[in-house]
Amino acid sequence: MNDIHYNTRSSEWIGDMTVWLRDNAGDNRDQLLQLRRKLRQAREKELTPCQKRVVELCFEQGMTVTQAAELLQVAPSTVSRTLRRAKDRLRRCLQYAL
Repeated sequence: MNDIHYNTRSSEWIGDMTVWLRDNAGDNRDQLLQLRRKLRQAREKELTPCQKRVVELCFEQGMTVTQAAELLQVAPSTVSRTLRRAKDRLRRCLQYAL
C-alpha cells in the first residue's frame, strides 16, 4: 500500500479520493459499448412506434417535452407519459443485459 497521506478536511479528502479513483479505476469501455449495443437493440425491438418517435425527439434531437408535444400535436402530458413508459420498458430490458 502506498504511504499517501489523505487530508481529513472533507473537501480535500473528496478531491484526494477523486484523484485516487481516476488513477485506479478500471476501464469500462467494453461494458459501455455492450450497453449501447443492447440499448439500440431494445429500442428497435421493444418500443412502440410512438415511443420510438418520442425518444428520438427528446434524446437525439434534444427537444423538450413541450416542443415534442407541439410537433406531434398532442398534450405535453401525453409526451411525458409516453417517454416515461419508454424509459421504464428500456430499463426492464437492460436490467439483466450486463
